[in-house]
Amino acid sequence: MSVHVFDTMGTVVSLRTPAGPLDDAALESIEDVFRSFDRRFSLYDERSPLSRIARGDLALTAADAVVRETYALALDWRTRTDGAFTPHRPDGVVDLSGVVKALAMHDAGTELDRHSPDWLLTVGGDVLGRGSTDGSAWRVGVVDPDARDRLLGTATLSGTRRALATSGVAERGQHIWRRGPETFVQVTVAADDVVTADVIATAITAGDLEDLDRLTASADVDVVAVLADGTLRATPGARAWVGR
Repeated sequence: MSVHVFDTMGTVVSLRTPAGPLDDAALESIEDVFRSFDRRFSLYDERSPLSRIARGDLALTAADAVVRETYALALDWRTRTDGAFTPHRPDGVVDLSGVVKALAMHDAGTELDRHSPDWLLTVGGDVLGRGSTDGSAWRVGVVDPDARDRLLGTATLSGTRRALATSGVAERGQHIWRRGPETFVQVTVAADDVVTADVIATAITAGDLEDLDRLTASADVDVVAVLADGTLRATPGARAWVGR
């Protein structure tokens, strides 16, 4: 098992390839996917188009096509989640981080598919995988938000379920823009694609029990949600993950 780790987009990327390390050119192409997204969408880089939009130096309508298309995607998700997910901070600043990391993972996965049939990509706690390790499906631990040194359960990435995303406050504190009182402390979502997994996890965490019921009914996902009182809610496909 080869592991390649690098920092980008304010987080850490870990790439596992069971057959051994990819060559330097392949690794550089994967890292460049993340660098490209960071240059365009970082709100910490004053030169990025999104920072210029936030300052009022650039109109969103005058931004390049990638920025405008990404914003349109985020707006579509806002509609699909009935506003639980939003691309706007409370102060009105356009912040596309809720979709950008997942889009970067998606594009990096497409690049990885050119180089290896088996790989696992972890970015800031979200996971995207393909194939297997030693002939067995990838197994991914879900951390218990009440104790970061133990697992809540283990999810298996198999079939079309290639992506796993976790949203919550235990790792990064209160960084989620909630639209009401805190209902969930952690939500983990498995889906066919990482954008869906990431957005749905964020939307449920930001919402309430009605959002959980509505989103799990309307989207093809498996979900384990930890409520603020410590109780669990799990969809049928996710009940096998839970160890308590």
